[in-house]
Amino acid sequence: MAKICFLLLCHKNPEQVVEQAEMLTNSGDCVSIHFDGRGSLADFSTIKTALKDNLNVCFANRVKCGWGEWSLVQGSLNALRLGHKTFPAATHFYMLSGDCMPIKPIKHMHWFLDNSGKDYIEHHDYFESDWIKVGLKEERLIYRHWFNERGNKALFYASVKTQRTLGLSRDLPKGLQIMIGSQWWCLRRSTISKLLKFLAERPDIPRFFKTTWIPDETFFQTLVMHLVPGSEVESRTLTFLSFSDYGIPTVFYGDHLNFLLSQNYLFARKISPQAGDLKKALAKEFHSGDSANIGPDGKRLIAFLNSRGRTGHRYGERFWERGSRIGRQNTLHIVLCKKWHVGTRVAEAIAKASNIRSLGYIFDESGINLPDLGHLEDTRLKRNRHRRAFLKLLFERLETDSLTICLDPSNLDTITDFAGDQCQMRVLDVQCSFDDEYLAGHAQRIGLADGNISDEMRGSLTSALHNNIRADQDSLQEMGLPALYMINETASDEINGVALGYFMKISTSRAEKIAQSLSFD
Repeated sequence: MAKICFLLLCHKNPEQVVEQAEMLTNSGDCVSIHFDGRGSLADFSTIKTALKDNLNVCFANRVKCGWGEWSLVQGSLNALRLGHKTFPAATHFYMLSGDCMPIKPIKHMHWFLDNSGKDYIEHHDYFESDWIKVGLKEERLIYRHWFNERGNKALFYASVKTQRTLGLSRDLPKGLQIMIGSQWWCLRRSTISKLLKFLAERPDIPRFFKTTWIPDETFFQTLVMHLVPGSEVESRTLTFLSFSDYGIPTVFYGDHLNFLLSQNYLFARKISPQAGDLKKALAKEFHSGDSANIGPDGKRLIAFLNSRGRTGHRYGERFWERGSRIGRQNTLHIVLCKKWHVGTRVAEAIAKASNIRSLGYIFDESGINLPDLGHLEDTRLKRNRHRRAFLKLLFERLETDSLTICLDPSNLDTITDFAGDQCQMRVLDVQCSFDDEYLAGHAQRIGLADGNISDEMRGSLTSALHNNIRADQDSLQEMGLPALYMINETASDEINGVALGYFMKISTSRAEKIAQSLSFD
């Protein structure tokens, strides 16, 4: 009978990871956990403590993972090697994320794997297929990548350009046909044994893939098809997932239960962290002895329904037309400050203390480093076109329910727009003093003036800016925002600490320490 070793890749939500591991091991299967090295040490300790007596769980050495980097493959290999060694009775190794849930009973999974006799890993010829829709293709492989495109686009593309200009392309590993496909696979023990043996014999293989871009889509796919006859490999994943036109994974909620249970897959990704009822229902189904029912293919159905918007027959509102675009489950912290460098510092201090990511002046400033959202993040114009929808995508891409952003206080339309959403919005007004020299420089930064402005015009401009700042303050107060708080450059740390405490929902003593660390210069 099949015995599955689940390779669980996760980075947050320790209680959810514990529940997931306990559910998967209750049937006699086992779990090898890799908890991202960027995740909280306290969260990792919580997981280890809760599962320390579970003999069907092991913990791989942690690696700090970055999207598109070799570190994702290394973390997977760490979990795979440990699971292969720790659980010699495991017949199959199944890659999962913390957002995955089963959509079939475990008895059906065992029956299916017992009778298939195959590996399941999506694989397409790297150069001949159209699996890569946009962006770099050949360049992912023939050039060396030391920088993360999402973390530092300038260096990433400068490196590619330099290598292209100097002709520094490299050969592919000898004897390999590069394949590409989804990173979510299920492989037999015999295949894993061959793979690990091959890696020990060919150190040039991991060395090559360590400097390729997005190797989790090519590494295992290439090696499996090199080591296993094609007749023994199905080019599909057993995990149901789909993506929007913008490269964002479809997120499943409570009303998707029957839809998911009918899919011809064993697991589904991504289940919303807030979909508690859906998770309970799927866990109940997992332990049931009922047979599995298979319905229409979900990917084709989702693609068809989405396409109706292009022909004028919509399945539902387009994402930018929805009334609740950010989402009632998400909390948006807004730091308002005319001095952008001060606002950024305040937001980062708050984010660090709360373990909440700060994104800066994403609606006011052009050169902001943001996650890939299908090029919606490229320009300030695109971000402002559908602000609430853009933020919703950010919450989903970053897999969080809390974000901090900064806004210029003159951006009252944006504040009004967000106030009309059903999200939980909290606003901190950071008031600073301004001299004429600073306002003149600010006028140049936002394009109101250049360095050749006359003294007379400079005086008129700074006077107008002073008046605008006061008018913006009055308008902000008139909005009647339910969660508006204020700190002031001239106020004491004690007074500012009280406001910060309410804004962040933390104790006044803790907030006062944050206030003491702030600089308004």
